[in-house]
Amino acid sequence: MAGPTIDPALYRDRDLVPIRRALISVSDKTDVLPLAQALAAAGVELVSTGGSAALLRDAGLEVKDVAQVTGFPESLGGRVKTLHPSVHAGLLADLRLEDHETQLDELGILPFELVVVNLYPFVETVASGATGDAVVEQIDIGGPAMVRASAKNFANVAIVVSPESYPAIIDALATGGTTLAQRRDLAARAFVHTATYDRHVATWFAEESLADEGDLPQHLTIKAERLETLRYGENSHQRAAIYTRVGGHGIAQATQLQGKEMSYNNYVDADAALRAAFDMVKPAVAIIKHANPCGIAVAAPNALDPIASAHLRAHECDPVSAFGGVIAANRTVTLKMAENLRDIFTEVIVAPDFEPEALEVFKLKKNLRVLRLPDSWQQEPMDVRLVSGGLLLQDADRFPAEVESLVDGWQLVTGEMPGDDEKGNLAFAWKACRAVKSNAIVLAQASATVGIGMGQVNRVDSCRLAVERAGERAAGSVAASDAFFPFADGPQVLIDAGIRTIVQPGGSVRDQEVIDAARAAGVTMFFTGERHFFH
Repeated sequence: MAGPTIDPALYRDRDLVPIRRALISVSDKTDVLPLAQALAAAGVELVSTGGSAALLRDAGLEVKDVAQVTGFPESLGGRVKTLHPSVHAGLLADLRLEDHETQLDELGILPFELVVVNLYPFVETVASGATGDAVVEQIDIGGPAMVRASAKNFANVAIVVSPESYPAIIDALATGGTTLAQRRDLAARAFVHTATYDRHVATWFAEESLADEGDLPQHLTIKAERLETLRYGENSHQRAAIYTRVGGHGIAQATQLQGKEMSYNNYVDADAALRAAFDMVKPAVAIIKHANPCGIAVAAPNALDPIASAHLRAHECDPVSAFGGVIAANRTVTLKMAENLRDIFTEVIVAPDFEPEALEVFKLKKNLRVLRLPDSWQQEPMDVRLVSGGLLLQDADRFPAEVESLVDGWQLVTGEMPGDDEKGNLAFAWKACRAVKSNAIVLAQASATVGIGMGQVNRVDSCRLAVERAGERAAGSVAASDAFFPFADGPQVLIDAGIRTIVQPGGSVRDQEVIDAARAAGVTMFFTGERHFFH
Protein backbone atom coordinates (compact mmCIF):
# COMPACT_ATOMS: atom_id res chain seq x y z
CA MET A 1 0.00 0.00 0.00
CA ALA A 2 1.45 3.38 -1.01
CA GLY A 3 2.11 6.02 1.63
CA PRO A 4 0.53 9.51 1.63
CA THR A 5 1.56 11.95 -1.07
CA ILE A 6 3.64 14.77 0.38
CA ASP A 7 3.51 18.16 -1.26
CA PRO A 8 7.07 19.59 -1.33
CA ALA A 9 5.57 23.02 -0.94
CA LEU A 10 4.61 22.12 2.58
CA TYR A 11 8.23 21.52 3.60
CA ARG A 12 9.92 24.20 5.63
CA ASP A 13 13.55 24.76 6.49
CA ARG A 14 14.43 22.66 9.54
CA ASP A 15 18.20 22.97 9.51
CA LEU A 16 18.66 24.54 12.95
CA VAL A 17 16.21 23.04 15.48
CA PRO A 18 16.09 24.70 18.92
CA ILE A 19 15.87 22.31 21.86
CA ARG A 20 12.77 23.08 23.90
CA ARG A 21 11.77 19.64 25.16
CA ALA A 22 13.98 16.61 25.92
CA LEU A 23 13.21 13.01 26.80
CA ILE A 24 15.88 11.33 28.94
CA SER A 25 15.79 7.60 29.68
CA VAL A 26 19.19 5.97 30.19
CA SER A 27 20.49 2.78 31.76
CA ASP A 28 24.09 3.99 31.59
CA LYS A 29 23.89 7.21 33.57
CA THR A 30 27.49 8.27 32.95
CA ASP A 31 27.67 12.10 32.65
CA VAL A 32 23.92 12.42 32.12
CA LEU A 33 23.55 14.78 35.09
CA PRO A 34 25.80 17.55 33.67
CA LEU A 35 23.90 17.28 30.38
CA ALA A 36 20.55 17.56 32.15
CA GLN A 37 21.77 20.51 34.20
CA ALA A 38 22.85 22.31 31.03
CA LEU A 39 19.48 21.60 29.42
CA ALA A 40 17.58 22.84 32.46
CA ALA A 41 19.72 25.99 32.61
CA ALA A 42 18.75 26.65 28.98
CA GLY A 43 15.06 26.39 29.86
CA VAL A 44 14.52 22.97 28.27
CA GLU A 45 11.61 20.94 29.64
CA LEU A 46 12.86 17.58 30.93
CA VAL A 47 10.76 14.43 30.63
CA SER A 48 12.18 11.25 32.08
CA THR A 49 11.53 7.73 33.34
CA GLY A 50 12.21 5.66 36.44
CA GLY A 51 15.77 5.81 37.72
CA SER A 52 16.76 8.58 35.34
CA ALA A 53 13.98 10.80 36.65
CA ALA A 54 14.95 10.02 40.24
CA LEU A 55 18.59 10.91 39.58
CA LEU A 56 17.70 14.25 38.03
CA ARG A 57 15.14 15.08 40.68
CA ASP A 58 17.61 14.25 43.47
CA ALA A 59 19.97 16.77 41.89
CA GLY A 60 17.31 19.47 42.26
CA LEU A 61 16.11 19.53 38.67
CA GLU A 62 12.48 19.87 37.70
CA VAL A 63 11.45 16.71 35.85
CA LYS A 64 8.16 15.53 34.39
CA ASP A 65 7.57 11.80 34.62
CA VAL A 66 6.62 10.00 31.42
CA ALA A 67 3.47 8.80 33.23
CA GLN A 68 2.36 12.44 33.46
CA VAL A 69 2.74 12.74 29.69
CA THR A 70 0.97 9.49 28.83
CA GLY A 71 -1.64 9.58 31.57
CA PHE A 72 -0.80 5.91 32.08
CA PRO A 73 1.34 4.52 34.91
CA GLU A 74 4.49 2.47 34.37
CA SER A 75 3.26 -1.11 34.49
CA LEU A 76 4.25 -4.78 34.27
CA GLY A 77 7.37 -4.19 36.31
CA GLY A 78 8.53 -1.41 34.00
CA ARG A 79 8.01 -3.38 30.78
CA VAL A 80 5.50 -0.75 29.63
CA LYS A 81 6.16 2.93 30.18
CA THR A 82 7.07 4.80 26.97
CA LEU A 83 5.10 2.72 24.44
CA HIS A 84 2.32 5.28 24.07
CA PRO A 85 1.09 7.67 21.33
CA SER A 86 1.74 10.67 23.56
CA VAL A 87 5.43 9.76 23.45
CA HIS A 88 5.83 8.36 19.97
CA ALA A 89 3.75 10.99 18.21
CA GLY A 90 6.03 13.55 19.84
CA LEU A 91 9.04 11.65 18.46
CA LEU A 92 7.73 10.95 14.97
CA ALA A 93 5.92 14.16 14.07
CA ASP A 94 7.58 15.66 10.99
CA LEU A 95 7.14 19.36 11.69
CA ARG A 96 8.14 20.21 8.13
CA LEU A 97 4.57 19.11 7.33
CA GLU A 98 1.69 21.38 8.33
CA ASP A 99 -0.73 18.49 8.75
CA HIS A 100 1.60 16.80 11.27
CA GLU A 101 1.82 20.01 13.24
CA THR A 102 -1.96 20.40 13.09
CA GLN A 103 -2.57 16.85 14.28
CA LEU A 104 -0.23 17.34 17.26
CA ASP A 105 -2.20 20.45 18.22
CA GLU A 106 -5.49 18.58 17.89
CA LEU A 107 -4.21 15.70 20.01
CA GLY A 108 -2.66 17.97 22.61
CA ILE A 109 0.78 16.38 22.13
CA LEU A 110 4.04 18.31 22.33
CA PRO A 111 7.03 17.33 20.15
CA PHE A 112 10.49 16.42 21.41
CA GLU A 113 13.56 17.99 19.87
CA LEU A 114 16.06 15.90 21.84
CA VAL A 115 15.95 12.27 22.97
CA VAL A 116 18.70 10.84 25.19
CA VAL A 117 18.34 7.06 25.42
CA ASN A 118 20.66 4.12 25.88
CA LEU A 119 19.52 0.57 26.28
CA TYR A 120 19.28 -1.99 29.05
CA PRO A 121 22.65 -3.57 29.98
CA PHE A 122 22.00 -6.80 28.10
CA VAL A 123 25.62 -7.55 27.20
CA GLU A 124 26.85 -6.84 30.72
CA THR A 125 24.15 -9.09 32.17
CA VAL A 126 25.16 -11.99 29.93
CA ALA A 127 28.84 -11.40 30.72
CA SER A 128 28.08 -11.56 34.44
CA GLY A 129 27.01 -15.19 34.03
CA ALA A 130 23.28 -14.57 34.36
CA THR A 131 20.96 -16.96 32.58
CA GLY A 132 17.31 -17.47 31.69
CA ASP A 133 14.77 -14.89 32.81
CA ALA A 134 17.44 -12.65 34.32
CA VAL A 135 18.82 -12.15 30.81
CA VAL A 136 15.41 -11.94 29.13
CA GLU A 137 14.40 -9.05 31.40
CA GLN A 138 17.33 -7.07 30.00
CA ILE A 139 15.94 -7.22 26.46
CA ASP A 140 14.92 -3.61 25.95
CA ILE A 141 11.69 -2.94 24.04
CA GLY A 142 10.69 0.66 24.65
CA GLY A 143 14.26 1.95 24.36
CA PRO A 144 14.94 0.68 20.82
CA ALA A 145 11.49 1.86 19.77
CA MET A 146 12.26 5.40 20.93
CA VAL A 147 15.72 5.37 19.41
CA ARG A 148 14.51 4.17 16.02
CA ALA A 149 11.55 6.56 15.98
CA SER A 150 13.77 9.52 16.80
CA ALA A 151 16.45 8.47 14.32
CA LYS A 152 13.86 8.09 11.54
CA ASN A 153 12.71 11.63 12.33
CA PHE A 154 16.23 13.12 12.37
CA ALA A 155 14.89 16.06 10.35
CA ASN A 156 13.29 17.24 13.58
CA VAL A 157 14.80 15.28 16.46
CA ALA A 158 18.34 14.81 17.76
CA ILE A 159 18.78 11.27 19.12
CA VAL A 160 21.72 10.69 21.49
CA VAL A 161 22.69 7.15 22.47
CA SER A 162 26.17 7.67 23.95
CA PRO A 163 27.71 9.95 26.58
CA GLU A 164 30.39 10.72 23.98
CA SER A 165 27.83 12.95 22.21
CA TYR A 166 26.77 14.92 25.31
CA PRO A 167 29.37 17.72 24.93
CA ALA A 168 28.21 18.43 21.38
CA ILE A 169 24.63 18.79 22.58
CA ILE A 170 25.70 21.17 25.33
CA ASP A 171 27.55 23.22 22.70
CA ALA A 172 24.44 23.21 20.51
CA LEU A 173 22.46 24.89 23.29
CA ALA A 174 24.75 27.91 22.98
CA THR A 175 24.43 28.10 19.19
CA GLY A 176 20.64 27.96 19.01
CA GLY A 177 20.05 24.25 18.47
CA THR A 178 21.17 21.18 16.55
CA THR A 179 21.92 21.27 12.83
CA LEU A 180 20.53 18.90 10.22
CA ALA A 181 23.99 17.46 9.55
CA GLN A 182 24.49 16.88 13.26
CA ARG A 183 21.12 15.15 13.64
CA ARG A 184 21.78 12.98 10.58
CA ASP A 185 25.10 11.85 12.09
CA LEU A 186 23.44 11.13 15.43
CA ALA A 187 20.75 9.11 13.65
CA ALA A 188 23.37 7.00 11.88
CA ARG A 189 25.04 6.28 15.22
CA ALA A 190 21.66 5.42 16.72
CA PHE A 191 20.84 2.82 14.07
CA VAL A 192 24.26 1.22 14.60
CA HIS A 193 23.49 1.18 18.33
CA THR A 194 20.18 -0.64 17.95
CA ALA A 195 21.50 -2.99 15.26
CA THR A 196 24.40 -3.97 17.50
CA TYR A 197 22.07 -4.46 20.43
CA ASP A 198 19.79 -6.72 18.40
CA ARG A 199 22.80 -8.77 17.28
CA HIS A 200 23.76 -9.26 20.93
CA VAL A 201 20.28 -10.56 21.67
CA ALA A 202 20.21 -12.79 18.59
CA THR A 203 23.63 -14.21 19.48
CA TRP A 204 22.47 -15.03 23.00
CA PHE A 205 19.42 -16.87 21.73
CA ALA A 206 21.60 -18.78 19.25
CA GLU A 207 24.03 -19.76 22.00
CA GLU A 208 21.18 -20.78 24.27
CA SER A 209 19.92 -23.11 21.57
CA LEU A 210 23.43 -24.56 21.29
CA ALA A 211 23.30 -25.40 24.98
CA ASP A 212 20.19 -27.50 24.40
CA GLU A 213 20.26 -31.07 23.21
CA GLY A 214 18.47 -30.21 19.97
CA ASP A 215 19.61 -29.10 16.53
CA LEU A 216 22.21 -26.46 15.87
CA PRO A 217 20.66 -23.04 15.17
CA GLN A 218 19.01 -22.35 11.84
CA HIS A 219 20.48 -18.85 11.87
CA LEU A 220 23.84 -17.88 13.32
CA THR A 221 24.82 -14.31 14.13
CA ILE A 222 28.45 -13.54 14.93
CA LYS A 223 29.32 -9.98 15.96
CA ALA A 224 32.92 -8.87 16.18
CA GLU A 225 34.59 -5.49 16.37
CA ARG A 226 38.03 -4.62 15.09
CA LEU A 227 40.42 -4.37 17.99
CA GLU A 228 43.59 -3.59 16.10
CA THR A 229 45.03 -3.56 12.59
CA LEU A 230 48.05 -5.85 12.46
CA ARG A 231 51.24 -5.18 10.53
CA TYR A 232 50.41 -8.03 8.15
CA GLY A 233 48.90 -11.51 8.08
CA GLU A 234 50.62 -14.88 7.82
CA ASN A 235 52.87 -13.31 5.17
CA SER A 236 53.97 -9.74 4.61
CA HIS A 237 51.79 -9.21 1.53
CA GLN A 238 48.55 -10.07 3.40
CA ARG A 239 46.43 -7.52 5.26
CA ALA A 240 45.25 -8.53 8.72
CA ALA A 241 43.45 -7.36 11.84
CA ILE A 242 42.37 -8.83 15.17
CA TYR A 243 38.66 -8.66 16.01
CA THR A 244 37.01 -9.24 19.36
CA ARG A 245 33.83 -11.28 19.38
CA VAL A 246 31.01 -9.93 21.51
CA GLY A 247 30.81 -12.12 24.59
CA GLY A 248 34.24 -13.62 23.94
CA HIS A 249 36.61 -14.61 26.74
CA GLY A 250 39.72 -15.78 24.90
CA ILE A 251 43.06 -14.74 23.49
CA ALA A 252 41.46 -11.73 21.76
CA GLN A 253 40.52 -10.36 25.20
CA ALA A 254 43.99 -10.88 26.73
CA THR A 255 45.90 -7.86 28.03
CA GLN A 256 49.37 -7.31 26.63
CA LEU A 257 51.66 -6.29 29.47
CA GLN A 258 54.84 -5.74 27.47
CA GLY A 259 56.69 -6.47 24.26
CA LYS A 260 56.38 -5.81 20.54
CA GLU A 261 52.95 -5.66 18.97
CA MET A 262 51.29 -9.00 18.39
CA SER A 263 51.30 -10.45 14.90
CA TYR A 264 48.72 -12.60 13.13
CA ASN A 265 50.89 -15.69 13.65
CA ASN A 266 51.47 -14.79 17.30
CA TYR A 267 47.72 -14.85 17.92
CA VAL A 268 47.28 -18.17 16.11
CA ASP A 269 50.10 -19.82 18.04
CA ALA A 270 49.04 -18.34 21.39
CA ASP A 271 45.54 -19.70 20.93
CA ALA A 272 46.94 -23.13 20.05
CA ALA A 273 49.14 -23.01 23.15
CA LEU A 274 46.14 -22.27 25.35
CA ARG A 275 44.27 -25.19 23.79
CA ALA A 276 47.10 -27.54 24.77
CA ALA A 277 47.92 -26.18 28.23
CA PHE A 278 44.39 -25.83 29.48
CA ASP A 279 43.41 -29.38 28.56
CA MET A 280 45.46 -30.33 31.62
CA VAL A 281 44.05 -30.13 35.14
CA LYS A 282 47.45 -30.13 36.84
CA PRO A 283 49.91 -27.23 36.42
CA ALA A 284 50.93 -27.44 32.77
CA VAL A 285 52.89 -25.65 30.07
CA ALA A 286 52.64 -25.97 26.30
CA ILE A 287 55.24 -24.68 23.83
CA ILE A 288 53.95 -24.06 20.30
CA LYS A 289 55.67 -23.51 16.98
CA HIS A 290 53.63 -22.92 13.82
CA ALA A 291 50.40 -23.97 15.59
CA ASN A 292 51.84 -27.35 16.66
CA PRO A 293 53.19 -28.35 20.07
CA CYS A 294 56.91 -28.96 20.37
CA GLY A 295 56.49 -29.73 24.07
CA ILE A 296 53.68 -30.26 26.58
CA ALA A 297 54.14 -31.27 30.21
CA VAL A 298 52.60 -31.16 33.65
CA ALA A 299 54.62 -30.52 36.78
CA ALA A 300 56.77 -33.29 38.22
CA PRO A 301 55.35 -34.86 41.40
CA ASN A 302 56.22 -32.87 44.53
CA ALA A 303 57.87 -30.08 42.52
CA LEU A 304 58.67 -27.06 44.68
CA ASP A 305 57.60 -24.73 41.87
CA PRO A 306 55.06 -26.68 39.80
CA ILE A 307 54.68 -24.31 36.86
CA ALA A 308 58.44 -23.84 36.50
CA SER A 309 58.80 -27.63 36.60
CA ALA A 310 56.16 -28.03 33.89
CA HIS A 311 57.97 -25.54 31.67
CA LEU A 312 61.38 -27.23 31.98
CA ARG A 313 59.87 -30.63 31.22
CA ALA A 314 58.00 -29.27 28.18
CA HIS A 315 61.14 -27.54 26.90
CA GLU A 316 63.18 -30.75 27.17
CA CYS A 317 60.92 -32.44 24.62
CA ASP A 318 62.35 -30.48 21.69
CA PRO A 319 64.65 -27.57 22.65
CA VAL A 320 65.56 -26.90 19.02
CA SER A 321 61.97 -26.33 17.95
CA ALA A 322 61.21 -24.39 21.14
CA PHE A 323 63.54 -21.62 19.91
CA GLY A 324 61.27 -18.71 18.99
CA GLY A 325 58.22 -20.55 20.30
CA VAL A 326 55.02 -19.40 21.96
CA ILE A 327 54.36 -20.54 25.53
CA ALA A 328 51.11 -20.92 27.48
CA ALA A 329 50.89 -21.76 31.17
CA ASN A 330 47.68 -22.72 32.92
CA ARG A 331 48.85 -21.26 36.24
CA THR A 332 50.43 -17.99 37.38
CA VAL A 333 53.95 -17.65 35.97
CA THR A 334 56.45 -17.56 38.81
CA LEU A 335 59.82 -15.90 39.22
CA LYS A 336 61.50 -19.30 38.86
CA MET A 337 59.80 -19.96 35.52
CA ALA A 338 60.73 -16.49 34.31
CA GLU A 339 64.37 -17.12 35.27
CA ASN A 340 64.30 -20.42 33.36
CA LEU A 341 63.22 -18.46 30.28
CA ARG A 342 65.93 -15.83 30.64
CA ASP A 343 68.23 -17.37 28.00
CA ILE A 344 65.53 -18.95 25.80
CA PHE A 345 64.34 -16.91 22.84
CA THR A 346 60.55 -16.81 23.11
CA GLU A 347 58.07 -14.84 21.04
CA VAL A 348 55.03 -14.84 23.35
CA ILE A 349 54.09 -16.06 26.80
CA VAL A 350 50.44 -16.13 27.89
CA ALA A 351 49.09 -17.10 31.30
CA PRO A 352 46.30 -16.30 33.76
CA ASP A 353 48.70 -14.06 35.72
CA PHE A 354 52.34 -13.30 36.49
CA GLU A 355 54.19 -12.76 39.75
CA PRO A 356 55.50 -9.17 39.91
CA GLU A 357 59.05 -10.51 40.19
CA ALA A 358 58.53 -12.55 37.01
CA LEU A 359 57.47 -9.43 35.13
CA GLU A 360 60.65 -7.68 36.31
CA VAL A 361 62.71 -10.47 34.74
CA PHE A 362 60.71 -10.25 31.53
CA LYS A 363 61.41 -6.52 31.28
CA LEU A 364 64.99 -7.48 30.40
CA LYS A 365 63.56 -9.19 27.28
CA LYS A 366 61.96 -6.12 25.75
CA ASN A 367 60.69 -7.85 22.62
CA LEU A 368 58.98 -10.66 24.55
CA ARG A 369 55.23 -10.30 24.30
CA VAL A 370 53.61 -10.97 27.68
CA LEU A 371 49.85 -11.57 27.68
CA ARG A 372 47.58 -11.92 30.69
CA LEU A 373 44.31 -13.72 30.14
CA PRO A 374 41.04 -12.08 31.19
CA ASP A 375 39.61 -13.25 34.50
CA SER A 376 36.65 -14.61 32.55
CA TRP A 377 38.85 -16.73 30.26
CA GLN A 378 37.30 -20.00 29.19
CA GLN A 379 37.58 -22.43 26.31
CA GLU A 380 34.93 -21.87 23.67
CA PRO A 381 32.05 -24.38 23.58
CA MET A 382 31.87 -24.29 19.78
CA ASP A 383 34.37 -24.14 16.92
CA VAL A 384 33.67 -21.92 13.92
CA ARG A 385 35.70 -22.06 10.72
CA LEU A 386 35.26 -20.01 7.59
CA VAL A 387 35.08 -21.80 4.26
CA SER A 388 34.57 -20.22 0.87
CA GLY A 389 31.00 -18.97 0.74
CA GLY A 390 30.09 -19.90 4.32
CA LEU A 391 31.29 -21.35 7.58
CA LEU A 392 31.41 -24.60 9.51
CA LEU A 393 30.17 -24.97 13.07
CA GLN A 394 30.84 -27.85 15.44
CA ASP A 395 30.95 -28.70 19.12
CA ALA A 396 34.43 -28.03 20.46
CA ASP A 397 36.48 -31.18 21.04
CA ARG A 398 36.85 -31.16 24.80
CA PHE A 399 37.85 -33.59 27.52
CA PRO A 400 36.07 -34.03 30.84
CA ALA A 401 38.11 -32.65 33.72
CA GLU A 402 38.70 -36.10 35.17
CA VAL A 403 39.88 -37.76 31.98
CA GLU A 404 42.08 -40.13 34.02
CA SER A 405 38.94 -42.00 35.02
CA LEU A 406 38.28 -42.70 31.34
CA VAL A 407 41.28 -45.05 31.18
CA ASP A 408 39.27 -47.61 33.12
CA GLY A 409 36.56 -47.29 30.48
CA TRP A 410 38.88 -47.94 27.55
CA GLN A 411 39.00 -51.37 25.96
CA LEU A 412 42.17 -53.27 26.83
CA VAL A 413 42.70 -55.32 23.66
CA THR A 414 46.07 -56.83 24.54
CA GLY A 415 48.56 -56.80 27.41
CA GLU A 416 48.13 -56.10 31.11
CA MET A 417 46.29 -53.28 32.84
CA PRO A 418 48.92 -50.73 33.94
CA GLY A 419 49.22 -49.21 37.39
CA ASP A 420 47.86 -45.84 38.44
CA ASP A 421 50.99 -43.87 37.48
CA GLU A 422 51.01 -45.36 34.02
CA LYS A 423 47.29 -44.68 33.67
CA GLY A 424 47.98 -41.05 34.42
CA ASN A 425 50.72 -41.00 31.79
CA LEU A 426 48.37 -42.57 29.25
CA ALA A 427 45.66 -40.04 30.00
CA PHE A 428 48.20 -37.22 29.60
CA ALA A 429 49.37 -38.58 26.24
CA TRP A 430 45.78 -38.92 25.04
CA LYS A 431 45.01 -35.34 26.04
CA ALA A 432 48.20 -33.97 24.51
CA CYS A 433 47.47 -35.79 21.26
CA ARG A 434 44.31 -33.72 20.77
CA ALA A 435 46.39 -30.53 20.53
CA VAL A 436 48.59 -31.92 17.74
CA LYS A 437 47.68 -31.49 14.07
CA SER A 438 46.64 -34.75 12.38
CA ASN A 439 48.05 -37.24 11.72
CA ALA A 440 49.23 -37.07 15.33
CA ILE A 441 51.45 -39.37 17.38
CA VAL A 442 52.56 -38.40 20.89
CA LEU A 443 55.20 -40.21 22.98
CA ALA A 444 55.14 -39.45 26.70
CA GLN A 445 56.98 -40.36 29.87
CA ALA A 446 55.86 -39.33 33.35
CA SER A 447 53.23 -36.97 31.90
CA ALA A 448 55.62 -35.06 29.68
CA THR A 449 55.98 -35.34 25.91
CA VAL A 450 59.27 -36.78 24.68
CA GLY A 451 58.46 -37.05 20.99
CA ILE A 452 55.74 -35.60 18.75
CA GLY A 453 54.91 -36.51 15.17
CA MET A 454 52.41 -34.16 13.57
CA GLY A 455 50.79 -33.03 10.36
CA GLN A 456 51.97 -35.93 8.21
CA VAL A 457 49.87 -37.30 5.38
CA ASN A 458 50.26 -40.86 6.64
CA ARG A 459 50.44 -42.24 10.14
CA VAL A 460 53.63 -44.22 9.57
CA ASP A 461 55.59 -41.03 8.92
CA SER A 462 54.12 -39.48 12.08
CA CYS A 463 55.32 -42.51 14.05
CA ARG A 464 58.80 -42.22 12.54
CA LEU A 465 58.95 -38.47 13.25
CA ALA A 466 57.87 -38.93 16.89
CA VAL A 467 60.45 -41.69 17.44
CA GLU A 468 63.21 -39.69 15.74
CA ARG A 469 62.55 -36.66 17.93
CA ALA A 470 62.37 -38.75 21.09
CA GLY A 471 65.61 -40.60 20.37
CA GLU A 472 66.61 -42.85 23.27
CA ARG A 473 63.68 -41.52 25.30
CA ALA A 474 61.26 -43.44 23.06
CA ALA A 475 62.16 -46.70 24.83
CA GLY A 476 59.78 -47.22 27.74
CA SER A 477 57.42 -44.39 26.76
CA VAL A 478 53.74 -44.65 25.94
CA ALA A 479 52.28 -43.67 22.56
CA ALA A 480 48.97 -42.04 21.72
CA SER A 481 47.50 -41.86 18.23
CA ASP A 482 44.69 -39.42 17.44
CA ALA A 483 43.02 -41.92 15.05
CA PHE A 484 43.17 -45.62 14.33
CA PHE A 485 46.12 -47.38 12.67
CA PRO A 486 44.99 -48.62 9.23
CA PHE A 487 47.86 -51.13 9.13
CA ALA A 488 50.33 -52.70 11.55
CA ASP A 489 53.27 -50.80 10.03
CA GLY A 490 52.75 -47.71 12.18
CA PRO A 491 52.59 -49.57 15.51
CA GLN A 492 55.58 -51.62 14.40
CA VAL A 493 57.67 -48.44 14.16
CA LEU A 494 56.68 -47.67 17.75
CA ILE A 495 57.26 -51.22 18.95
CA ASP A 496 60.72 -51.32 17.37
CA ALA A 497 61.59 -48.11 19.25
CA GLY A 498 60.76 -49.72 22.59
CA ILE A 499 57.29 -48.26 23.25
CA ARG A 500 55.55 -50.47 25.80
CA THR A 501 51.97 -49.13 25.73
CA ILE A 502 49.85 -47.71 22.90
CA VAL A 503 46.48 -45.97 23.09
CA GLN A 504 44.43 -45.40 19.96
CA PRO A 505 40.73 -45.12 19.02
CA GLY A 506 40.48 -48.43 17.11
CA GLY A 507 37.87 -48.94 14.43
CA SER A 508 39.99 -50.03 11.46
CA VAL A 509 38.96 -53.02 9.36
CA ARG A 510 42.47 -54.29 10.14
CA ASP A 511 42.25 -53.82 13.92
CA GLN A 512 42.98 -57.49 14.49
CA GLU A 513 46.19 -57.26 12.45
CA VAL A 514 47.31 -54.35 14.65
CA ILE A 515 46.33 -56.15 17.85
CA ASP A 516 48.22 -59.26 16.79
CA ALA A 517 51.40 -57.22 16.17
CA ALA A 518 51.14 -55.65 19.63
CA ARG A 519 50.43 -58.99 21.30
CA ALA A 520 53.37 -60.65 19.57
CA ALA A 521 55.67 -57.92 20.90
CA GLY A 522 54.22 -58.03 24.44
CA VAL A 523 52.92 -54.48 24.10
CA THR A 524 49.81 -53.26 25.92
CA MET A 525 47.21 -51.64 23.70
CA PHE A 526 44.00 -49.74 24.47
CA PHE A 527 41.13 -48.76 22.21
CA THR A 528 39.31 -45.58 23.30
CA GLY A 529 36.51 -45.79 20.73
CA GLU A 530 36.85 -42.05 20.05
CA ARG A 531 39.26 -40.18 17.79
CA HIS A 532 40.60 -36.63 18.12
CA PHE A 533 41.40 -35.29 14.66
CA PHE A 534 42.70 -31.71 14.61
CA HIS A 535 43.03 -30.08 11.20
